[in-house]
Amino acid sequence: MTLVVATGVFELIHPGHILFLAEARKLGSKLAVIVARDSTAYKRKRRSHVPERQRLEMVKSLRMVDEAILGDENDMFKPITALKPDILALGFDQDFDEKELTEEFKKRGLNTRIVRLNAVHAGELSSSKKIIEHIRKKE
Repeated sequence: MTLVVATGVFELIHPGHILFLAEARKLGSKLAVIVARDSTAYKRKRRSHVPERQRLEMVKSLRMVDEAILGDENDMFKPITALKPDILALGFDQDFDEKELTEEFKKRGLNTRIVRLNAVHAGELSSSKKIIEHIRKKE
């Protein structure tokens, strides 16, 4: 069994998320998704409009997802260490330094390979930010 982990805020599920998770799922036999906590979303991106529990339930409902959990508010590596994935799938726009991640994995005894997925959905509203901006313009 090859366990793949993907992470994200998943503010508003859109075609970009579906493509990312579908591509991540192809990398292994099981896909686990770590959904960012509200506090983490705020630190890394912006205020979350959709509460973390609701975002988690949405991700859990996707057929390509075998398991979904909330991240840790203090240590983003804690759930990854617990899951012990073979692969961490990163989206094209996730701003993580792959070298730093690899070093931290080694410190924690993980032999997790990082795969950067470059698939991009070409739709007009293919990001949560674009969807929110579009709604605000319509108000």
